[in-house]
Order: sequence, then structure tokens, then C-alpha cells
Amino acid sequence: MTVAPEAEARPVPEGYVRLTIDGIEVVAPKGELLIRTAERMGITIPRFCDHPLLDPAGACRQCLVEVEMGGRPMPKPQASCTMTVADGMVVKTQRTSPVADKAQQGVMELLLINHPLDCPICDKGGECPLQNQALKHGRAESRFHDAKRTFVKPVPISSQVLLDRERCVLCQRCTRFSKQVAGDPFIELLERGAMQQIGIGEQQPFQSYFSGNTIQICPVGALTSAAYRFRSRPFDLVSTPGQCEHCASGCEIRNDWRRGKVMRRLAGDDPEVNEEWICDKGRFAFRYATANDRITRPLIRENGELRPASWTEALQTAAKGLAAARDADGVGVLPGGRLTVEDAYAYSKFARIALRTNDIDYRSRPHSEEELRFLESTVVGVTPGTGVTYRELESAPAVLCVAFEPEEESPIVFLRLRKAARDGKTKVFHVGPWASPGVEKTTVIVHDGGPVRTGALIPCMPGDEPLLLRELPSDAENALQQPGAVLIVGERAAEIPGLYSEVLRAAQRTGARVAWIPRRAGERGAIEVGALPTLLPGGRPVADAAARAEIEQSWGLASGALPTTAGRDLTGILAAAAAGELSGLVVGGVDPNDLPDPALAEKALHRADFVVSLELRPSAATKHADVVLPIAPSVEKAGSYLNWEGRRREFRTTIEGTGALPDCRVLDTLAVEMDADLFTQTPAAAGAELDRIGPHTGARLPAPDEPGGQAPPIGANQAVLATWRQLLDNGSMQAEEPNLAGTARRTVAVLSPRTAQQIGLGHGQRIEVRTAKGAVVLPVEFAEMPDGALWLPADSGTSEVHRVLGVGHGALVDIAATTPMPPAAGNGHGTTHLDGGRA
Repeated sequence: MTVAPEAEARPVPEGYVRLTIDGIEVVAPKGELLIRTAERMGITIPRFCDHPLLDPAGACRQCLVEVEMGGRPMPKPQASCTMTVADGMVVKTQRTSPVADKAQQGVMELLLINHPLDCPICDKGGECPLQNQALKHGRAESRFHDAKRTFVKPVPISSQVLLDRERCVLCQRCTRFSKQVAGDPFIELLERGAMQQIGIGEQQPFQSYFSGNTIQICPVGALTSAAYRFRSRPFDLVSTPGQCEHCASGCEIRNDWRRGKVMRRLAGDDPEVNEEWICDKGRFAFRYATANDRITRPLIRENGELRPASWTEALQTAAKGLAAARDADGVGVLPGGRLTVEDAYAYSKFARIALRTNDIDYRSRPHSEEELRFLESTVVGVTPGTGVTYRELESAPAVLCVAFEPEEESPIVFLRLRKAARDGKTKVFHVGPWASPGVEKTTVIVHDGGPVRTGALIPCMPGDEPLLLRELPSDAENALQQPGAVLIVGERAAEIPGLYSEVLRAAQRTGARVAWIPRRAGERGAIEVGALPTLLPGGRPVADAAARAEIEQSWGLASGALPTTAGRDLTGILAAAAAGELSGLVVGGVDPNDLPDPALAEKALHRADFVVSLELRPSAATKHADVVLPIAPSVEKAGSYLNWEGRRREFRTTIEGTGALPDCRVLDTLAVEMDADLFTQTPAAAGAELDRIGPHTGARLPAPDEPGGQAPPIGANQAVLATWRQLLDNGSMQAEEPNLAGTARRTVAVLSPRTAQQIGLGHGQRIEVRTAKGAVVLPVEFAEMPDGALWLPADSGTSEVHRVLGVGHGALVDIAATTPMPPAAGNGHGTTHLDGGRA
């Protein structure tokens, strides 16, 4: 804030200093950088290396200003991005100081000596800080007439990021982001002096889930996207704000599009959620919406084959078939976990009104009755201000992660935990079988002085998590007892009997607050709208007569119109359909490979008398569907998601006029054909009605209180399986993205050296993991983990755990050494291969 002349004599508040910038007195907090103070005053100082979320570097020297201290000028201009404010300091920027202006022009001239004049073909052309600042702060004419330096280009930093070295101004934004923020220091400054350049270490490719951020923060066109390179010009694009649809982080994004097609995605600026970062999955995995096999017309099965049909014919056929199935043995509804709030609400309402059933469950993943009670009692109805938030995670003295792999399941939560640990504010503890890359990067922070341990892995045999929570190590127990501590639990806890109950007991014992973080974007909203067999919208219990009456009144139904008994969960719905006890199924975007028993899902889809699938692309559901109704991807509709905090993340339509319909509109029209009114014709209408209903104000259901289980006893040549999905895997929403797929982590099994020795696993051999249903064969990496434990990725490459093995986390599997394999190149993750290489 500026200080008026008459207020000069006023005392400066404690923790602040008074200084003068360009003749204007200002009061600024101690420790603030000069460049930030100037920004608050509306004075823009040119810069390249400075970024508000990165440590100061003073690398580019473009932000030079003239500084006086105690009435004496400093001997030379100073970098305003590294100097902090001081009491009595007098600063002159390029606006008032010829010295600062000349210094900035000189730096700009040096930067342009070897910088190529290829703006017309550079991806950054039109949105380039170097272009803008050269015109504003540089010389009108160049004095350099010699040949510019050139390099072979581009250099593939990874399959997704390409480097044009001659454009680089050595600002070090990319290296600082990689090392400080993401914790993936595989990109570094090489050489010295005039030959200094950005590069990668030999045998250490830049393999990071956050590499796209280096492209966005690069102030020139040195780093470019392999998928976007030479595809468009910034001034050809229309930018529309949006929300990421991939996970529960709730990231703000920007869709840049032209001619009805999204060309690229950028991170939006939202300090409360994702700051200015997004993961590579959110940035690059959007082409599934324009895949060649996308379903754009309704389909009807005729003579065993699907044929195109009109909307009228398809809706009438679907309505007739569902009505018959409803009146026979009933219909189950499986919406999936990727829906917007408004679409999920339409499924919930369609099930209760059109199908007259509570057989609805969005959880297209392993689940349990205990988890359902946990969600009912703890999660539903929690809104921002009452639950845990990103800022509270960042300021927490301690965070304990249980059955939750932050880097794989919620990347922005991972970045916040890493930021808090790096700042020394937070101790991060993980209960898990091994120190995965994400665990390492939140418990060991590498500073210039070397690695510093800021948290710890608490090793745990898969299935023993409840037992370990009851007997936490003293350092973790004491840390959780500090005010503001947080206990994070992930959706994997549903596979561990008693864990949700033990989480709540641990929270009660220590005083820590509980945060539940699912993997999919639509899960939090699906709970609130009642896409569960025991809940109605707003968290109202199905079994509560007064709660049912509220919904009946809101929906304009007669008293007693809603079904009164709780429905089946997802496994119950599939089992009933497979046994011929349920006649129909309505299926949203459900991938059977995500389910605890994919074979059961296939059997249920095959056995059901009538199946309606609302889908984007062909799937296991459309293979068995009698009617397929195409729906709009997120860029072709409006709506909102609830992120893990319970924060509403609204977005509007990016690509207009495609004719694609959101699920809520499709279901509304289908209900009309069944003589029922949903009034969800648009996302806005559905959202407004949900807001009018509001949250449940009655008593919350009792929390689960089940005894904790433990890992099964291990026999000879057996292991207890640990498994979770990796961020980049076989998921259908990563289709059409070969460059992104190239940055996925290797599909390997991880076990301890002693476990490998016990089964005679020799040099270069693979491991075979087998159950009664099938076998998975993978190369091996060693890590420190409990003997007898084995980790496999849940759905990466050939490691399709649920489909092939038919088991999940905590299950007992047979293991054996199998055929030799050739040595594999390392991927820089720091664990050791059996062949002596690096993983």
C-alpha cells in the first residue's frame, strides 16, 4: 500500500518496512522481494527468470534497478528479483532511472545476440515475454552482425517435451521447477560460460508427471510440446476456462481451441487449488474426445449387431426395454465416477423416479459396506470451510497418508505436500509397503546443502494397515497430536477390512482431521447427489422417512412414491444381474478393469435382459448393450465437479454446437419417454434444483466401527499383494496420446531382495504372479519393503490385476521366477534392477 505524504510520520507496523520506489513511499512486509513490492504498486519490471512460485535465482539479470541505502547509491544496478526490501531503501526502476534503463537494454541486447529470429515459426510467437520485453525495453536496432550460434534441434527431453537450445535464455525456470516443485531433477544446466545449456543426464530421461509445466513457464520457445508443436498460432486460438475431468484435485485449466477442436490445454491460475500447475495427464490427455472411434450417433442392437438409429427411435427403444425390465425384476444403475455433479444428479433422480429403485452405485472400483458407512457419516455434506482444504494441508504440522499414493492419485495434493515439506512446515508420513517415487519426494527433500528428511515411510505389510494405525510409531503419533494435523485416507482403504474404522479411531485419539481423497473427478459430487444405494441427494438417508418426504416434496412426487429400502451396491447389482435376478442395467462410463471382479461384470452385462449404455467410445458395456446413447465429453458441455475438498468447480461449454448432449439431457428425455419428468434438461437446471434441495440438516448416520484386519499368513512361494493404479496407465481417457504414454512409468513388479532370493529369482529373470484365475509376468525392481510383500501396478501394460488375477490389494498370490529377460534401460527412479541397472 502507498503512504500519503501527510502520513510519513506514522509508525511502521511491526514486521513491515518503509521504502521509496520511483518517488512513491510504500510500506512492505519484511522479506518481500523488491520486484513483488513494485508489482503491488502497479510498476512492471521486466524479467525472465523470476516466477512467484519458484525460489529466486537472479539468472537473467533483466530486472536490474538502481538502489540507494542510507543515502548512498549501491555501486551497480541490483537484481530486484533477489533483493528484499529494507527500511529507508530508495529504488529507481527503468521508469525513473536512466542507469536502470540502460542496464536492462544491455541485458536484452546480450540475450538477443544468439537468439534466433524465428518468431514466425516459433510456438511461443505471439505470447512470448521475450518478444514483448524486447520491443518495450530493448534497443531498436541490433549491433550484432556475426553468425548466430546454432544447435541440432530439437532435443527430445522426453517423448512429450522437446528442447530448442538456441532459443534458451538460461533463465533456469525449468530446472528450478523440476527440482523444487516436482522433485524430478533430471533436467539440469550443463557446461559453463558461453557453452552453458539445458540438458539431461545420460541414462536419465526427463520422466516426470509434471513436465508440461516447464513448457508453460518457459519465457521463450525453448521448450515445446511434441503433441502441439507447429500445430497452431496463439492468435488463431480461442481460450475458454475449464476444469480438469481426470482426478479429484479440481484443477483450473484453460482450453485453447479452434475450428471446433481443442488444440492444447494450459494450467489456470487458482491460488486456492492448483496454483499455476497441472499434471501432464490433465494437460495432454484430452484427445479422447476426438478419437476416431467416438460414438456420435445412437445405436440399436438388431440381429446381434449395433446399427445407427435416430434419437427418437433409440430413446423409444430404450424406454420400452427399461420399462419392461423395471416391471420384471428391476434395473440397476451404474453411473461411474467421472460424471459432473449435474449429470450424477440426473442418474440419481432417474433411478428413483423412472426406474423406482435404489439400486444405484457410482463406485466403479473396489468398494465395501464399511466404506459406504464412512462416506455416509464423514464425507457427505462437508463443504469448504468445514473440511480440510489445500491451504490447511500446506500449513499442517503433520500429514499421515494411509492407503493413498498422492503423486499417482491426486497430483496437486502431492505438489502441496511436497511444497509444505520443502518449506519445513510439515512432516509427511506414509503408511505403505514401499517408498515409491512419490513417497520419496515428500519425505526426503533435496536442497542445495543435500537431502533433508522431512517425513518418513512407515513400512506396512498390505492388509496390516489397521493394525499399524493402532500402534503408530511415537514420532508419527506425537506429530499427529499437534493442532492442525491431517490424516488422509484414499479409496484403496475399501479393500482393507477395518481400515476406515481405524482411521476414525486414530483421528479421535490424536485430534487429527480426516480428509478422504478419491481418484476420480466425479466421486465427491456423486456422493452429494445420492448416487449410492443408501443415500438420496444432499446426504439424506434412504431409510429416513422424513428425509424421503423432503425429496418427494422437492421433486413434486406423491407421498410414499420413493422406494423405502436401501438398494444393492455395485457388486450386488452385478451379482444379481449375473444370476438373472435383475433384468436391466443402465451403465455410464464404467470400465470393468477398474472393478474388483471384471469377469462378474462381463457376465452381468451378457446375462441382463436389457442394457442401456451412455458412452463416448466403444467399451465392454457397449459390446453387450441393446441401446447405446452417445454423450458429450466435458469440453462439449457445461457443469461442475466437486473436488476432494467439497469445493464446487464450475465450467462452461468450450466447443459449442457439436450436437452432443450431456448425460442429464439424455436421461431427462429418456425419462419423458417413460412417462416421468426429471426437469434436468440442462446442467444449469439440474444444478439449480440440487441447490434448492440443499444438504441434509438431520442427524448424521453412525460412523463405521469394525475390527481391523491384518495380512494373511504367507506360505512358501507366496506373497501379499499391494497394488494401486498409476497416473498414466491403460485408462481409456488417455487414448490418442502416444507422446504422453511415452512418459508413463515402467510396468514392473517391486519386491524386497530377500523375497526374490526365497523364490530363487536369478539374474535377469522375470517374476510370475499367479492366482487361480490367471498370471501376470513382469520384470522386477528391488526396494526396501516388508519381506513377503509384492507390488504390482493395477492397470498398466500387461499388469491388469483385477482382470487377470481377480484379486486386489492385500490378497495372497503365488510367485515364482520365470524366463530370463534382456537388460532394460534405466528410467531414473532410483531402485535397483536384478541385472544391476538403475530403475
